[in-house]
Amino acid sequence: MQVGYKLAAEAFGPVELVRQAVLAEQAGFDFVEISDHYHPWLDNQGHSPFAWTVLGGIAAKTSRIGLATGVTCPTVRYHPAIIAQAAATLALMSDGRFVLGVGSGERLNEHVVGPGFPNTVRPRHEMLKEALEIIRLLWGGGYQSYEGKHLQLQDARVFDLPGELPLIAVAASGSLSARVAAELGDGLFATEAKPEIVQHYEKAGGAGPRYAEVPMAWAPDEHTAAQAALETSRWALTGWKVMSELPNPVNFDAATSTVREEDILEKFACGTDPDRFLKAAQPFVDAGFDRLVMQNAGPDPDGFIDFYQRELDTRIRQLKPTGTPS
Repeated sequence: MQVGYKLAAEAFGPVELVRQAVLAEQAGFDFVEISDHYHPWLDNQGHSPFAWTVLGGIAAKTSRIGLATGVTCPTVRYHPAIIAQAAATLALMSDGRFVLGVGSGERLNEHVVGPGFPNTVRPRHEMLKEALEIIRLLWGGGYQSYEGKHLQLQDARVFDLPGELPLIAVAASGSLSARVAAELGDGLFATEAKPEIVQHYEKAGGAGPRYAEVPMAWAPDEHTAAQAALETSRWALTGWKVMSELPNPVNFDAATSTVREEDILEKFACGTDPDRFLKAAQPFVDAGFDRLVMQNAGPDPDGFIDFYQRELDTRIRQLKPTGTPS
């Protein structure tokens, strides 16, 4: 079991995110994960710095902790050749500590560059598969070209390649994306505690690490924690089919206007009781995930990191699937 800390790039500026990563390293987290967005989910979150610059700053300020994108879409806003170069460079800058998390993307971030974001899932998966093929091709060295249905590459070469290439974890929410993760990735990434996602991944031949985000909100009392999550993170209750489709923060604001504190309490572990946080993590362990990312939506990141170090670190690493003999 490895445990990561989610850097809330929609809620904090770049300098603060680097500071939190340093603190997470000191607290014993195995890795930090950062979303790669152009917009925040809600305007009142107020931030969305360029993830790759933040990761470079973290690499320079830390020495042990792993780094990961959670996740990058290498198809529309970025061409996969750019991500191949960026990931290779970051792997070198971090002495091999980087994991490239990739996914098929959200309209929220991808529509901004103009060509348009596909309206259905199938072409998004086709594009992701082509992007992964291009990244692998470039990581093989030399000048490369590629002619796909959606993406092309012409005489491109990544000159600075690490001796050990970054692991690629592919985001999945169902059987099609889990198959892509198994066939073209080195690991799995998910946001829901669904055993079938891992099962689809393993059935398709996937045998790598399995990452998942656990929703939490730490504060001195349950109400304060839940209210903070309600204010900034209620978008998480919309589900992936909505999260991938809405184009702007104002749409997420409207779509979540009826979310209540009670709804937040059903989704997030809130307050200070470590047993509640462990209970929130257990379904992900039962589903087969072995890389758990602590996703704190509370108002005090320092307080949460201290709480994790004191109350959760040892116990969360000891979690076993329900029914496993002790």
